[in-house]
Amino acid sequence: MTDRYAVLGNPIDHSKSPLIHGMFAKATGQGIVYEKILVPEGGFTQIAETFRAAGGKGLNITAPCKLDAFAYADTTSPSAQMAGAVNALRFGAGGVEGENFDGVGLVRDITVNLGQAITGKRVLLLGAGGAARGALLPFMAQRPASLHIANRTPARAEELARIGSAHGTISAGGYDTIAAGAYDLVVNATSASLTGALPPISADAFTHATLAYELAYGKGLTPFLRLARQARPALAAADGVGMLAEQAAEAFAWWRGVRPDTAEVIAAITIPLN
Repeated sequence: MTDRYAVLGNPIDHSKSPLIHGMFAKATGQGIVYEKILVPEGGFTQIAETFRAAGGKGLNITAPCKLDAFAYADTTSPSAQMAGAVNALRFGAGGVEGENFDGVGLVRDITVNLGQAITGKRVLLLGAGGAARGALLPFMAQRPASLHIANRTPARAEELARIGSAHGTISAGGYDTIAAGAYDLVVNATSASLTGALPPISADAFTHATLAYELAYGKGLTPFLRLARQARPALAAADGVGMLAEQAAEAFAWWRGVRPDTAEVIAAITIPLN
């Protein structure tokens, strides 16, 4: 019997997960079926249970179901607990395991695919929501020289900084605490680009930056990336396509025991930044 996997969310038609995992399965010789399932409001648990009862082996979780998946899991990893959200579930004899691979996928894309070191660098992280929380510990594991979290609500950034302070030098505050020319890597973990908006930052945040990274993907040159390029044309600019592929590869390896290469997938789903 072919093992079944799926991605759950709402909306779901846009999801690249079936394409990605189909390419991974072909490249690694794994026999799986992967589908996408629309989750009506309030229907997550029923759909997850039905899928599991029918012999499903695991699920990817996308918005707005990551909090539901966190509550549904019997056990959750430290990365999921830090994020307060789950983006992958695994069903086994021991129950339902919950993971969050977003942060490790982001770090791998930056350090491996883009060739940008985080170790010893000064990092500016915009936003203090679930995406930022998921990225925090993987970032700190790379031992940056410093990490500054800026958020529209300073208290949320400061809370996140307190949580991560045991792992290195972290500061936090509102957008008015962003220092001109003080960062090597600038990462936008806000939802602003999903609506075509720009986080309230100025061009001088990029004065000495070597990378501007946008977690949103498939939006082309977002206002955030456009500002970064205007401020410093020589910097590298990237959206979250590589992060999407890398977190998917982590989930695939967690389920199947083999980690696929991501280069072909990234090439297939990348939209040029122009």
